[in-house]
Amino acid sequence: MSSVTTPVSTDGQPPKRKRAEIGVKTLRTDRYWVQPLVTFIALMLFVIYSTWRAFMNADYFYEPLISPFYSPCLSTACPPGSSFWTPLDLPVAFSPALLILIFPLGFRLTCYYYRKSYYRAFWQSPPACAVAEPHGKYTGETRFPLIFQNAHRYFFYAGLAFNALLTYDAIIAFRNHEGQWGHASVGTLVLILNAAFLWFYSLSCHSCRHAIGGRLKNFSKHPARYKMWTWVSKLNGNHMRYAWISMVFVAFTDFYVYLVASGKITNFYFF
Repeated sequence: MSSVTTPVSTDGQPPKRKRAEIGVKTLRTDRYWVQPLVTFIALMLFVIYSTWRAFMNADYFYEPLISPFYSPCLSTACPPGSSFWTPLDLPVAFSPALLILIFPLGFRLTCYYYRKSYYRAFWQSPPACAVAEPHGKYTGETRFPLIFQNAHRYFFYAGLAFNALLTYDAIIAFRNHEGQWGHASVGTLVLILNAAFLWFYSLSCHSCRHAIGGRLKNFSKHPARYKMWTWVSKLNGNHMRYAWISMVFVAFTDFYVYLVASGKITNFYFF
């Protein structure tokens, strides 16, 4: 009966195993590059559209509808009735959307899901699982500018405030063009859905889940918070879906208000 002899180095220890030399970027044979490519295109389209609309500084309000990109409208150049806030004395050429978009865009830019998406789509870091990235070293989010990703929790709270404002806009949309209550139009439905999708996106956020139950050491002593934590945990499983739906629909909502405000379409009233 033969025995297997284990190789021994000169110092009496088994030799260290070497990693396999793999010359290709990955051994994957599927089209792993499709998803990051689609993500890149979709995010770029949103960035281009939102930038165009933000600097347009026009066609964002038609009583009682206001674009989510411009709400609340804080400039003295805003149309009458577009905001209940005290307007700021800004230059006429200064778009009030630039004061608003920094907060929801900051929330999405620092979002855990969007980080994964645009890290893969824009920086190839990495482009997909089991695919080597082109960067020589990895420092994570510990250095400038990525260290500011830690501000996500603060953008989350700001996002909740804007969700409340957009919910208010949806309620106001139950008025007609003359300011009379008890009416609903296509624009009313659009603003309601937009606010709802944004709430689903925010409440499914990882920061929301942590804020509700992340610091509790004993759930049995906090039954109400535990119940809320289970609710947002279920939403959290669909966070990616809500992220995309809310992003697409907020752009659609702005586009609908733009079409109505510019006179290209009529806001049809159901009653």
